[in-house]
Amino acid sequence: MDTQSYDKTIEALTIISRAITSDQYLEDILKLIVLVTAEAMNSQVCSLWLLEDKTQSLTIRATQSINREYLKKRSLKVGEGVVGYVAQHNKPYISSNVLDDPRFKEKALARKMGLISMLSVPMSVRERVIGVINCYTSVPHHFTETEQNLFTTVANQAAVAIFNTELMVKSRVIQEELENRKLVEKAKDILIRRRHLNGEDAYRWIQKRSMDSRKSMREVAEAVLLSEEI
Repeated sequence: MDTQSYDKTIEALTIISRAITSDQYLEDILKLIVLVTAEAMNSQVCSLWLLEDKTQSLTIRATQSINREYLKKRSLKVGEGVVGYVAQHNKPYISSNVLDDPRFKEKALARKMGLISMLSVPMSVRERVIGVINCYTSVPHHFTETEQNLFTTVANQAAVAIFNTELMVKSRVIQEELENRKLVEKAKDILIRRRHLNGEDAYRWIQKRSMDSRKSMREVAEAVLLSEEI
């Protein structure tokens, strides 16, 4: 790898490292990752697939390609195709020519887009695969060990950024749920005192008002709390 390519890779790592501590949405981070990775690897197409634990399938979530066919949503089972193989074995995979590779599933699309060589690496956090990232070239290319190592480093850094973002989203959801419950409990206390209801009937009152008004239980609870202040 020449000095210019090495510098691009370091720059990509720096950008992705910043994303680890950012509050960007997941989709924005995925787009950022494929853009800077494609630039660093001089890749015609870079694609990122995320693993869904429940279904054990990988779905393409981001690419810098503008090809409409390539942008279509599609998925592969773990063990299926190159992407599934990489996810299953948690190790990189190189194809010097995807059109001759029996493991590669999308030959018609690759032929149409002029894709030839491919490097696919897992995105792992603490030995747990969360996805796969691919880069393709439009000319035959031998991926050196240095390129493989740098691409793997980028992929693992990207995995941490994605993992942290998903954790933040889950934390926000949990925090919001806890706040909702606290508000409903406070509203129940007011209804128990004002309307002489028991706890179960007070909860049902909030629930029914929520359904009748087509508002969330949190909104109903907030209205009850607001009426207490008047």
